Amino acid sequence: MHDIFQYDESIRKKGFRYIAGIDEAGRGPLAGPVVSAAVILKPDVKIDGLKDSKKLSESKREQLYIEIKNSSLDIGIGISTNDDIDRMNILKATKLSMQKAVESLNIKPDILIIDAVHLHSIDIKQIIHTKCESISASVAAASIIAKVTRDRIMKEYHIKYPQYNFIKHKGYSTKEHIRLIRQYGPCPIHRKSFFKVIMPELPFLPVGRQVDS
Repeated sequence: MHDIFQYDESIRKKGFRYIAGIDEAGRGPLAGPVVSAAVILKPDVKIDGLKDSKKLSESKREQLYIEIKNSSLDIGIGISTNDDIDRMNILKATKLSMQKAVESLNIKPDILIIDAVHLHSIDIKQIIHTKCESISASVAAASIIAKVTRDRIMKEYHIKYPQYNFIKHKGYSTKEHIRLIRQYGPCPIHRKSFFKVIMPELPFLPVGRQVDS
């Protein structure tokens, strides 16, 4: 198995003291925000079981969330709302949430390791990988912080809009969620620019596809 901690250590050996891993949760759902996290882990930290949040159960993510909080020098969170997503599109909203996460750090990173996208608005050296939550411990940690944070937000929305059962599907494009959109129509946290929200009768369109402007 690839040692994700060794990857980060190899970057420290090149002279980068503060490494911030950045990842997001919520690009694909039909409702709610996209949430990004920036995590600077303590040097030489080892967190047992740390991996991409998508490969973990909800209970394991919650456990690791606490361990990451205790094993980090700094954590930043950035959120773009569904209104942000509708106004600027999901990619731009994702980049905005990542930028906010970096800017909310108290420690300025020497280098960023980012999942898939480049943040042109931030003047810090960046390493870009696809699936880098499986390569870097810092990014894996960020994926968990972002996912747990977003899930907690969606649980709060479930209390406000219980008819959509957000507590179960967290806004993703499940058959149940599509059925509930058809039954009740979209609510204020649905992404109105996503085809499956405005046209749920067309179930075979790609999740998260944007309406052409």
